[in-house]
Amino acid sequence: MTPLHAPFPMTRFRRSRQTPGIRALAQENTLTAGDLIWPVFVREGDGVAREDIPSMPGVQRQTVDAVVESAREAADLGIPAICLFPYTPMDKRTKDCAEAWNPDNLSNRATRAIKAAVPGLAVMTDVALDPYNIDGHDGFVVDGEILNDETVEALVKQTLSQAEAGADIIGPSDMMDGRIGAMRRALEGAGHKNVMILSYAAKYASAFYGPFRDAVGATGALKGDKATYQTNPGNSDEALRLVARDLSEGADWVMVKPGMPYLDICRRVKDNFGVPTFAYQVSGEYAMIKGAGLNGWIDGDKAMAESLLSFKRAGCDGILTYFAPDMARALAAG
Repeated sequence: MTPLHAPFPMTRFRRSRQTPGIRALAQENTLTAGDLIWPVFVREGDGVAREDIPSMPGVQRQTVDAVVESAREAADLGIPAICLFPYTPMDKRTKDCAEAWNPDNLSNRATRAIKAAVPGLAVMTDVALDPYNIDGHDGFVVDGEILNDETVEALVKQTLSQAEAGADIIGPSDMMDGRIGAMRRALEGAGHKNVMILSYAAKYASAFYGPFRDAVGATGALKGDKATYQTNPGNSDEALRLVARDLSEGADWVMVKPGMPYLDICRRVKDNFGVPTFAYQVSGEYAMIKGAGLNGWIDGDKAMAESLLSFKRAGCDGILTYFAPDMARALAAG
C-alpha cells in the first residue's frame, strides 16, 4: 500500500533528510556486522604465506593456522559466522570424489581447528563435489551426464563428515534434486539434530562465479557448464518452487545466489515464505566493485556499503560476502 501524504508544500520529503541524525531516525533498513558471513579459502600447508587470488583483489587462500587467525578476527569484529571453501590439491581430485568425505580433508581440519580456538563462532561448510572432482562438476559425471541420485548419496557422506568435524551450518551448493531431505534424514539419524542446513535453494547458472572457480582451482578442471543442474537465469517462479521444496525437505534457512543480479528473487522469497533468507554476494560481484574501486572509477568503500545495504532492503536476513571484514571494520569505525 502506498502511504498517503499531503501535497507540496505541506509535505516536504527533504525535511526527513536535513541532518545525519534525522536521516538515521527515518532510515528503514540498517546493516550490522551481525548480518555478515565471511567466506574464506583454505589451502594445504602450515605456516605458509597467504596466497593472493589475482581475480579477487584482497582475498587470499589461507592455511589452516591462518584461517584460525581469520576466525579470531571475525569474532572480534562481531561477524557471527565464517564459511569454508577448500583449495584441494590436484592429486586429491578424483572421479569418485572420495576426498569430499575424508575426515581429515582440508575443510574438516579447518572446522575442528576453528571450533577449538573460537568455539563461539559459527562454522559453515560447503557441500558439493566440485572441489574434489577431477571433472570440476558438483556431481559425478558419466558419459557427459551429471548423475543426480548417485551424487546425493555422496553428498550425504560429505554432510555427515562435516557434521562430525563440528560444522554448525551445512551449505549444500550442489543443486541436485532431493539432497536436502536426504541430508536432513542422515543428520537426524546420526544424532546431529542441531546442525543447520542453509540451502543454496535458488542457485543460478551464472557468469558471476568465475573468480571463485579460480580461488578453488576448478576453472581448468570444469568440462562444459552447469546449466543442467543450476537454475536458468530467466526464471523467477522456479526459484519459489525450489525454495518451497527445500523447506519442505528440512532446510532451516534458504539462500539466493548470486546476489545483486537477483535481488528481485530475494524479495519474492522473503515475501512469500517469511523464512530466514540469505544471499551470496559472489566473487564476480566482489571483483567488479573491488576492481573499480582500486582503479578509482568508483568510491569502493561507499559502493561496498551500498551494495550490502541493498540486500537488507530486498529482504535478506544475512549476506555471504568477501567484504565482511572490511564492512565490519567500517561499521565499527562509524
